[in-house]
Amino acid sequence: MKLPMIFAILLSSSLLMAQPNPIGIFQHRADIGNPAIKGATSYNVNTQSYQLKGGGYNIWFSRDEFHYAWRKVNGDFILTANVKLLGTGKDAHRKIGWMVRAGEHEEAAHMSAVVHGDGLTVLQWRRSKGAPMRDPRDQLLAKKKNAEIIQLERIGKTFIMRVADPGEPLQEVGRTDSIDMPDQALAGLFICSHDPNVSEEGMAWNVRIEKTVPDTFNGYRDGILASRLETMNVFDGKRIIIQEDAGRLEAPNWMPDGKKLLFNKGGLLYTIPVEGGVPQQLSTGFANRNNNDHVISFDGKMLGISHHRSGMPAGGSTVYYLPLSGGEPKIVTDSTPSYLHGWSVDGKEVVYTALRVTKSPAYNIYKKNINGGPEVPLTTHTTGLADGPEYAPDGKYIYYNANHSGSMQIWRMKPDGSAQEQVTTDEYNNWFPHISPDGKWIVILSFPLTVDPGDHPFYKRVLLRLMPASGGTPKVIAYLYGGQGTINTPSWSPDSKRIAFVSNSGEFK
Repeated sequence: MKLPMIFAILLSSSLLMAQPNPIGIFQHRADIGNPAIKGATSYNVNTQSYQLKGGGYNIWFSRDEFHYAWRKVNGDFILTANVKLLGTGKDAHRKIGWMVRAGEHEEAAHMSAVVHGDGLTVLQWRRSKGAPMRDPRDQLLAKKKNAEIIQLERIGKTFIMRVADPGEPLQEVGRTDSIDMPDQALAGLFICSHDPNVSEEGMAWNVRIEKTVPDTFNGYRDGILASRLETMNVFDGKRIIIQEDAGRLEAPNWMPDGKKLLFNKGGLLYTIPVEGGVPQQLSTGFANRNNNDHVISFDGKMLGISHHRSGMPAGGSTVYYLPLSGGEPKIVTDSTPSYLHGWSVDGKEVVYTALRVTKSPAYNIYKKNINGGPEVPLTTHTTGLADGPEYAPDGKYIYYNANHSGSMQIWRMKPDGSAQEQVTTDEYNNWFPHISPDGKWIVILSFPLTVDPGDHPFYKRVLLRLMPASGGTPKVIAYLYGGQGTINTPSWSPDSKRIAFVSNSGEFK
């Protein structure tokens, strides 16, 4: 049937208006409330950063005007980003941040984590459609100003705002559960000029939307969340996602040529270019149940793995080695469970954590020559767990994590097991110390104290932290939803500037 021309034009226009306008991780970008000066969002594919422009009289009273880039989200989630307003700005109350919104209507209920032009960093909300805006400003002004990292989390009906400056842990600055928000809502970045005759600009990077699971969720028993394989410059904190997968990617190693990463998935090992691309399987012969304990020797010639043998105690994790180019593995230790974590600098020995009930009812650290001979215990604790042993590049120390002092902390010892000393003492459970190739830095994975100090589970709110190898206070370099599989193995780039790691998220329906 042939439609009348005017009807066809109107229908075409209506369909065009209804189509999504995706950009980056967001499904839509549009002005809310019909501001006089229209806004825009652009996305830099190389840096994975966003630039926002927008006008609008305000986000206040009973209606809003602003520019918004958003996607639909459902259930519980965490929104995290570095944000910055550009230029000097005209109005001190120009604003940028995260917003969770009940809909596109200008009067919609919403929850906003906001940074203002004058530095005010605050949680603001409209409880229901057309209701007046609220904020607990009097409680928060003294806590934080000019924050760069903004996080907004939803847990059921509760919304929590956390903020930090680079290098700091996140601190909570706002919380409320008094808002009319449907299970599926809009979530995204916004900008508002606070002056209808002005356009302001801002930018955001390290933008992550992560769907969470309850703390009772067990990643071994209850299912698998999607994975992001990421790299990051540890000195400026900028992160790049190079691969996303609905399955479980884990524990990337940086290959010696600096051009590829090695990671495990589904019991197999794969390589992928650091810029992203199609993963290629690395042959490990009969070893098809490899876990996230794979380590490259210092000379770049050999690969150590932990493969699970069937019918063996405690899952049968066994240490092997093979050429880095692939091949048939050779067994190192027949005793299980044994979890590989490091090579000696000369490539003659491996260090691993193991449970040997006949010697001690605890996990301790051992070393063994790859060509045979007895395994040598380096720690002899009778309780708790010692894990993650890794040689410093100069061979003078083995760094590891242990919880026999109460919480899980980073320790070091000489290669013969002597001179054991604690390196970190803080309010986190710290795991897997990885020393940069130049020997100057250590990256660690930090869990909150709410996690059992003997456990490093999947799908938790964790931190990556950087500290000088010579000692000092660790600083935060990344805020993640992850844990097990994030950074179990050495993952520094050969130039000691970047690391690779894995973060996780559920899927949004």
